[in-house]
Amino acid sequence: MNPIRILIVEDEKIIAKGIEKRLKSMGYAVVGLAGNGLEAIHLAVELRPDMIFMDISLGDGIDGIEAAETIRNQIDVPIVFLTAFSDDATLQRAKLTEPFGYVLKPYEDKDLQTAIEIGVYRHKMGMRLRENERWLAATLSSIGDGVIATDERGHVRYLNAQAEKLTGWNSANAVGKTIEEIFQIIGEQSRQLVKSPIHSALETGESVLLAPDTILIDRDGVERPIDDSAAPIRNEHGHIEGVVLVFRDISDRRRLEEHLRQAQKMEAIGRLAGGIAHDFNNIMTIITGFSELLLVDGQPLAVRNEWTRHIHEAGKRAAGLTQQIMAFSRKQMLVPSVLNLNGIVRDMSEMVRRLIGEHVELICEGSADLGMVKADPTQLGQVILNLAVNARDAMPKGGQLTIRTENIVFDLETPIHNLSVKPGRYVMMTIEDTGCGMSEAVLAKAFEPFFTTKGIGEGTGLGLATVFGVVKQSGGQIGITSKVDKGTTFRIYLPRVDEPLTVEASEVFHATVARNETILLVEDEEIVRQMIKTILLRHGYTVLEAANGVQGLAIAAAHTQAIHLLMTDLVMPQLSGRDLADQLMLIKPGLRVLFMSGYTEDVIVHQGVTSATIDFLPKPFNLMTLANKVRQVLDRE
Repeated sequence: MNPIRILIVEDEKIIAKGIEKRLKSMGYAVVGLAGNGLEAIHLAVELRPDMIFMDISLGDGIDGIEAAETIRNQIDVPIVFLTAFSDDATLQRAKLTEPFGYVLKPYEDKDLQTAIEIGVYRHKMGMRLRENERWLAATLSSIGDGVIATDERGHVRYLNAQAEKLTGWNSANAVGKTIEEIFQIIGEQSRQLVKSPIHSALETGESVLLAPDTILIDRDGVERPIDDSAAPIRNEHGHIEGVVLVFRDISDRRRLEEHLRQAQKMEAIGRLAGGIAHDFNNIMTIITGFSELLLVDGQPLAVRNEWTRHIHEAGKRAAGLTQQIMAFSRKQMLVPSVLNLNGIVRDMSEMVRRLIGEHVELICEGSADLGMVKADPTQLGQVILNLAVNARDAMPKGGQLTIRTENIVFDLETPIHNLSVKPGRYVMMTIEDTGCGMSEAVLAKAFEPFFTTKGIGEGTGLGLATVFGVVKQSGGQIGITSKVDKGTTFRIYLPRVDEPLTVEASEVFHATVARNETILLVEDEEIVRQMIKTILLRHGYTVLEAANGVQGLAIAAAHTQAIHLLMTDLVMPQLSGRDLADQLMLIKPGLRVLFMSGYTEDVIVHQGVTSATIDFLPKPFNLMTLANKVRQVLDRE
């Protein structure tokens, strides 16, 4: 492990040499000595040390505090002050530079060592925390709703871009203020101030929804109707550390259709926001921690390989979490596959638990010899989530939600609850709750679009209609039985298939070696482009690379030999991947095209791409998935 590199700033050369000798004897590396403030600034920027020991009194010129302030504005390095002065004025000036330590002369070796170790550790933890905060901010900024996070007192800690737009406050001015100052809400009919849902969530420890007639008044006095929910953020000990508020302007939605309010989705996002932050922080702790160990620690290859595997697994967990969020918001490309329903139930169980809350017990019972079905796993996950939300709402005081899978065979004499199910082999998924149940009149209309028993703003009436459509598209049937005060049971029947389980491309190896083929790679994200290029080169392909569509078009036009495949990001500035492909296919007959994108389905469809007609590779992907997909496109007849 490399020793900590230290720059000493001391105008007395004898003292500086003494400090240098003592630090070296303790195993630290002294990279330079500076005798005044200007020299300290120059050496700090040039040498980039791990720590600076700075004497406050430096004789003529700027003192150590001024030098520290200048250095802090240019580079991120921990600074520890060494001084014989400890008066209040000096201490107050020193604090403004945010030092990592303050050692008084005369000092012992243990004083220096303690200041070094604690300072470097605090600096590393600060960097890791800032990195986690950037990831969390990026996650929350990607949500199309306004998000405000507060501390346990209801003081604002964070606003995303949409929240700034809706409230009229920017983060710099809003942070630290009370939620009432930033988020002023009134009742649409009463015109009276409404209690902040932030404080309600803090008081009850539960998620809170606003009344559907709530109006937000922004900083300029503009009024807009909003939906919102507030959910407490808990630490690992279950203690509330703050609240996350998620809200949106529903003006257009009101004008178009009152039934299309999405209060349930808003509540779900509020419930999930704390969990998402927790999960991403855990993931990023793994990635940043082991990455730093790989960068600084000289461990054996086997140990470093193990650390690399941890980073790889954390990346897969992050991708999986993103896919779950996309599935919940119906933003994922749909691809039917042969699957086992037990796996879908297992994968969705954690999200279901978050949605239903702790007052509802979740029981999952899967048949050990369950047959295979052919359906889109994302759609089936949406079915489970919709039915789980309905079950939760039917059990406000708690209850039990059971998800059960089993094989079933229908013949002409099998009772099937008045469904038009043809005789044959099926897999049945039962979702049963112990809630309030439904009357016969409600039961008869349960699957009708926009029919709902909930109040305005509490439900769209689209949940069960969506479930019905998904099951029918999968070639199945869905039945429902219910009794008032006894509960409701949904039974979903999907035809069994004898095909083998669909294996992800990342789990199977194909012959992915190139056959003298040339690929034009167009990707505007340089690091992503370099990664893909490296993978393709390792498999023997000739790679032409371009940073954007315009450059890709020029490279292709100048390339006199064959180009076998265009591999391009779909969404790029100036010239999109779709437009690039259309133009290249005119000058390169027979060109194969493989699109890539990390955007959600609505953006992809807007670009004219559907999974049924065009080869598409969603991001993120791994080495084997990429290699197999390229080979698949090139080998197609």
